[in-house]
Amino acid sequence: MKLDGVFTLLYSFNENGGTSWSPQSALVEGNDGNFYGVTGGGPTYAGTVFQITPAGVMTTLHWFGGVDDGSNPSSALVLGSDGNFYGTTPDGGVPSDKGTVFRISADGALTTLHTFNGPDGAKPYGGLVQATDGNFYGTTSAGGGSNYGTVFRLSVGLGPFVKAVPWFGKAGAKVAIIGTDLTGATSVTFNGTAAAFTVVSPTEIQTTVPAGASTGVLQVVTPGGTLAGNVAFQVL
Repeated sequence: MKLDGVFTLLYSFNENGGTSWSPQSALVEGNDGNFYGVTGGGPTYAGTVFQITPAGVMTTLHWFGGVDDGSNPSSALVLGSDGNFYGTTPDGGVPSDKGTVFRISADGALTTLHTFNGPDGAKPYGGLVQATDGNFYGTTSAGGGSNYGTVFRLSVGLGPFVKAVPWFGKAGAKVAIIGTDLTGATSVTFNGTAAAFTVVSPTEIQTTVPAGASTGVLQVVTPGGTLAGNVAFQVL
């Protein structure tokens, strides 16, 4: 729906024609400008991952088999700093059937990253969040020592990054940069244009969008190296 209230139906899910039913969560935008989500049901009755373009062209990227790759995804995908999508299934996974964490690329290549076994958790109905240390964090609704659930961290080898809040603004707008080990930062640039900044804490920098900046990569130079933003900063 546009800001003027004009509503456009892009796609209607159904069981026919090889599509699937019942979107289970919100969409997430990929780096390619398309949107990605998950459904329940479909021919395998174990759910899908799909892509839909802004024009309404829907493509099923992966049918869950209900066994080794998981089953019944119910939470929104997360766009990782590497451009891939990450998610959970509360069911499936060999040999435990207690759920999985998976990664899927924009072209549909899915990899099961972890299968829950009970002591480390079970039934991860909630989604994931990627922290600025590069790791993913989440919860399970069961499993653990008392079978009341767990909090977990999953490392897939992604490095630390910075995140702008908000991730858009006009020249002169105030922006908070969130990250790790930001103490001693020597440079902040918006797509190559230097900005004045103040290090507030090891996890936060306050800055403003500099005049002449353009849409592109936000970078912070620290004693430990150069950190880039996880998404392009949009200069309005």
